[in-house]
Amino acid sequence: MARRTANTANQQAFIPLMTELQRAHQQFALFDAEIHRLSGSGLTAPQAKVIFCLGNTDGMTCNDITEKTLITKGTLTGVIDRLEQKGLVKRWGDADDGRRIIVDLTKAGERLYQREYPNYIARMQARFNGLSARDLEQGAALLGRIASQF
Repeated sequence: MARRTANTANQQAFIPLMTELQRAHQQFALFDAEIHRLSGSGLTAPQAKVIFCLGNTDGMTCNDITEKTLITKGTLTGVIDRLEQKGLVKRWGDADDGRRIIVDLTKAGERLYQREYPNYIARMQARFNGLSARDLEQGAALLGRIASQF
């Protein structure tokens, strides 16, 4: 097996894709944060993710929220604490399993969701309008395949 050096490592065929994935992630995260900052909702991007995840549900466990939002458990606890302080979410123990905590939107949280989520989707849609339905489908499929490699 040939010894890898910094020069040969940098010549790997996947490097341009890795670079573009990083660029896309960074640009998406910056745009996402800007949408929430300009919305006037007072939510950070992670807080909005939780509100949007809980919308139209009867509540979810923290594990479910983590799985859907990709927010780590350690970070999620603080996000939920702050949303609870704002009166947007409530927590309670699962009647069937006292170890599980359910998080749900309050009435104020539901109103915020109903107002902010459609605006958020409209702003995001404007960024994706330049892609065809086929581009969107192929992009999602390719990103799913890439994610499965990790």
